[in-house]
Amino acid sequence: MIEIEVIVTRKHSLGEGPIWDVNEQRLYWVDGLEKEIWRCAPDGSDLQRWQVPSVIGSMALRRGGGAVLALDSGFHLFDFETGAAHPICDPEPELPRTRLNDGKVDRRGRFIAGSLDMAVFDPEPPPSSPAGALYRLDTDLSLTTIERGIGVSNGPCWSPDGRLFYFTDSWANRMWVYDWDEESGTPLNKRAFAAQSDINEIPDGATVDREGFLWNAMNAAGTGVGEIRRFAPDGTIDRRIELPVLKLTSVMFGGPALDTLFVTSMGVPGFPEDRSLDGAVFAIKGLGVQGIEEPRFDG
Repeated sequence: MIEIEVIVTRKHSLGEGPIWDVNEQRLYWVDGLEKEIWRCAPDGSDLQRWQVPSVIGSMALRRGGGAVLALDSGFHLFDFETGAAHPICDPEPELPRTRLNDGKVDRRGRFIAGSLDMAVFDPEPPPSSPAGALYRLDTDLSLTTIERGIGVSNGPCWSPDGRLFYFTDSWANRMWVYDWDEESGTPLNKRAFAAQSDINEIPDGATVDREGFLWNAMNAAGTGVGEIRRFAPDGTIDRRIELPVLKLTSVMFGGPALDTLFVTSMGVPGFPEDRSLDGAVFAIKGLGVQGIEEPRFDG
């Protein structure tokens, strides 16, 4: 039987990017708008927080310790002991309307992260060609642009064998799959992953389980509820799990057996603290599947 637990009740403004550390047996995530990194034990205890210099889109743990961050001000290396963030590069200094967003590490230890174009949220007509892009931060800290024209970068993850790359543009409500050239770290042969009729909400953060199924956090577009959807490798919906929140943001398997699905969410203005769990962190148990250990950034 599936059990859904609230492990952290804090109302995060923009909870995002859960990462399970198999070495520490701890869950990391970020509150993007509050410029914070959080960490806790699997049950939500031992809660810790770090402040970062600017709005944070995502992070990944480093093989040599610390983390790599995708901040509004560019890519940084982060030291948990000192709390210091060391700049690497800013890929978009000439584009004040963009900022870095979701990112993950591929099997070769490279950090793949994209940006979002804040103009797509304006009430005015959206741009015909969004200014967001997808980047590869290599282990030597060099940066390569691997795709352009993205509205809101989200949900990067890979199939268990590393041959397929999944990616979402939340602004366009599209989920894509590519062939992944592991040698060069390049996505090829872009095509639709899931049918538009099976999305019908805002697809957000994602992860892949050991069986090669993709789990996506569906961010409610209207006044409904958030939903986790499991997609089969052919893009069809395999399972739905409804949560008592509006805005789910991302998912990650963790726990000692990698069989707990941790879920982040964002707060919704106007909902009193005692009437909404939006912004909380959830743990879903009893799913009967296991995730895959996340690679660490090798830079």
